[in-house]
Amino acid sequence: MTLQQEIVGNAMQMAVVNLSPGQTVYCEAGKFLFKTTNVTMETRLSGPSNNGGQSQGGSGGGMGGMLRQAMGTAMQVGQRMLAGESMAFQYFSAQGGEGTVGFAGVLPGEMRALELDGTRAWFAEKDAFVAAESTVDFGIAFQGGRTGMSGGEGFVLEKFTGYGTVIIAGAGNFIDLNPADFGGRIEVDTGCVVAFEEGIQYGVQRVGGLNRQGIMNAVFGGEGLSLATLEGNGRVILQSLTIESLANALKKAQGGDKQGPTGGLFSTNAG
Repeated sequence: MTLQQEIVGNAMQMAVVNLSPGQTVYCEAGKFLFKTTNVTMETRLSGPSNNGGQSQGGSGGGMGGMLRQAMGTAMQVGQRMLAGESMAFQYFSAQGGEGTVGFAGVLPGEMRALELDGTRAWFAEKDAFVAAESTVDFGIAFQGGRTGMSGGEGFVLEKFTGYGTVIIAGAGNFIDLNPADFGGRIEVDTGCVVAFEEGIQYGVQRVGGLNRQGIMNAVFGGEGLSLATLEGNGRVILQSLTIESLANALKKAQGGDKQGPTGGLFSTNAG
């Protein structure tokens, strides 16, 4: 069943979801806004499964099945904690008739509903996930040591598989691109990547070589030493505002600009 949803608003959008009786949608803790009284809310540590979010504790039977389920849940929670994600999900189901639920991201910006048909997964930046049907599986993808350590934001990605609608959010405005329309490869600020389809190869490269111009790019260009690379044929969503630039703007407005005239490499932002 297709999730009936509408994204409303401008600078700070929200998703208004209409649930049919028995239909379930889940969100990351902290993304819920409002609901009608006939929509139940349940908080769980476990993520959804392909059978519509129902428990599979009966698989294997008895104490062994319960133990395997508990271990699986613990692994999911541990992986999300390691990635800096919320420990729990909130599940919403309509009872006795249609119901309405509202969700939003945490930064000023756009939201986007992605439709999964089971053939391609989607990957998104950390904290992009807002809500999804219970038929969509949420997972964590680690981009690999060398790429991740160089790329910062790209080290941990959210991964969505299965069927149905998943709603994501980002900062600023979105632009949709396909690297195939630009010679097969695009290079972007590592903080601008919101999401991309499976089949797109994500990587990180140094900005210029270890020469005079490369040092000038790193010191005065504001991008640090690395750019994200996206290659292949598929949909890519970028955002116009990065969390780092938003944080720097707020610090500057408060009289605490830590970046100074030399940009990203010598930034002294406090963690």
